[in-house]
Amino acid sequence: MKINWGTGIVLAFIAFIGFILFFVLRMSTDYRANHDLVTEEYYKEELGYQKEIDASNNAFRLKSKIKIKKTPEGLQINFPQDLVKQKIEGTVSLYRPSNKHLDFDLPISLSNSHLLIPDERLLDGRWDIKISWKYKSKNYLFKESLTY
Repeated sequence: MKINWGTGIVLAFIAFIGFILFFVLRMSTDYRANHDLVTEEYYKEELGYQKEIDASNNAFRLKSKIKIKKTPEGLQINFPQDLVKQKIEGTVSLYRPSNKHLDFDLPISLSNSHLLIPDERLLDGRWDIKISWKYKSKNYLFKESLTY
């Protein structure tokens, strides 16, 4: 059987359309491609964004910054040494972009100048960490993306 130019072009279009339909169906039914909103109530959070900017600027102006490092025990968050550890209160939020069921928050309670997040709570991969704390009635915010 001999295929002429017109038949070849029609077959190429049919193959291309078939590939696109296969790709669209596969991606719309695959659970791994299911992406949710970052937060459920993003309009409410947008209103408080200026407070977040001010808190980030406060953290940036500190003499010594928060340092995060991976240890065999887990993720160690070192707070500035010049702050009185008993007066620091707030939360550490860990957000996993690939799976919202792995997100969690921890209250900040320091016995020394660092906080340890146990290794068994963290899976390998990308995490967004948000440390929001208050010290002497002033709000501070630290955000970072890291690969564990």
